[in-house]
Amino acid sequence: MRLTIVGAGRVGLTTALALEHLGHDVTCIDSSQAVVESLCRREMPFHDPALESLLASSRVQVFPELTAETASAGVVMIAVPTPGLADGHADLSAVFAVAERVAELVGDEADVALAIKSTTPPGTAAKVRESIDSVLTERGVEANVNVVSNPEFLRQGSALTDTLYPDRVVVGVDDETAHDRMRELYGSIVEQTFDAPHGLQRLANREVAWVRTAPVNAELIKYGSNAFLATKLTFVNEIARLAQSLGGDIRDVVEGIGLDPRIGSQYMQPGPGYGGPCLGKDTRALAAVGADLGEETPLLESVSKSNAIQRRHIVDRLEDALGSLDGATVGLLGLSFKAGTDDVTDSAALEVASLLLERGAIVRAYDPAGEERAKARRPEMAIEYNERPDEMSDGCDALVLMTDWPEFRELDWVHLATRTKQRLVVDARNWLDQEAVEAAGFRYLGLGR
Repeated sequence: MRLTIVGAGRVGLTTALALEHLGHDVTCIDSSQAVVESLCRREMPFHDPALESLLASSRVQVFPELTAETASAGVVMIAVPTPGLADGHADLSAVFAVAERVAELVGDEADVALAIKSTTPPGTAAKVRESIDSVLTERGVEANVNVVSNPEFLRQGSALTDTLYPDRVVVGVDDETAHDRMRELYGSIVEQTFDAPHGLQRLANREVAWVRTAPVNAELIKYGSNAFLATKLTFVNEIARLAQSLGGDIRDVVEGIGLDPRIGSQYMQPGPGYGGPCLGKDTRALAAVGADLGEETPLLESVSKSNAIQRRHIVDRLEDALGSLDGATVGLLGLSFKAGTDDVTDSAALEVASLLLERGAIVRAYDPAGEERAKARRPEMAIEYNERPDEMSDGCDALVLMTDWPEFRELDWVHLATRTKQRLVVDARNWLDQEAVEAAGFRYLGLGR
């Protein structure tokens, strides 16, 4: 099938390379000339090692603008960003711009399934449909441009795996032809009949649900999923703070809670709070949708508030341990919002760094992938960036593990202990080997214990 994907970011590019691997003819459009040039050189524009080999052998064509030909593909997929606005609403300007551009370019008798992969609030597909109809009517063009809501459920660091081995494929669609086209597009994923890409382990006995529903339901499935995950992460952090104050151990508490099959243990590990480009933005946007409808959403609003409290809690715990942060030197291990990515969007590490600087601390940082994006996102912050963890640790009063990069577990903690002053480690992920860290001479502080 001929497919055009507008937006070659983490979602768009992953989807493009995966669907091309399945045999589809894929073209990518991206407005960033730097991204286009990078992809034409077959160089990744962001950190994701799993995609590198697919990109190297890819035949995907990349252009900076839509044309009449690319806008008339069987499926045109919108995968542009929908960043959050100051009032909590999602900025949908890029989505509408792409949809209207498609309507401006298609010719008479064109038949296009316009699939919105971008995360959009409930009701967006209907508004996009109205916008397209308005443009087509103004042009006097008889074309079928059927809007489909096709949300993604990808996790950074495992996006390719999540694309090829999903739990479900959700398609919100009213038109039968558009539905059948989307089913053909994803057929080998739903049926799991494809050959796994080189280097990617095949998941055995995978059952992929095909969820056909109305567009507004598909949009709400996406927002509801992200809001629930944010709620679950926030819940366990609140329980961890209680366990810590009571002298308990959150590890045992989580094990006991997670054994209830209605609850489960996934997303039940305390940490620095959720981050990244999705959970926080989508939770706030869903609350904003509720406000627009006159519906109160106190749970969603409190989730965002509690997440901010968790980041302050880490700084408070560090300040209590050191006595004062004024003049203290703190080294942050990790800046990316999670391991496996260079994305620092809504990074807990950057928020913790900001709070530390406000309290008079000197902040150093090391991240295997996220340093350049951190500098670009928060250029005003006086963070001392370092090329190696041991270099960063030299003269630090404390080290704070913010991102669970695998290499941090393998650090030479004995050597690091000789370079630090107060020999304090705060593990904001409960992820390090406490015995090894303490045996090296550090005082170890985790969360919820």
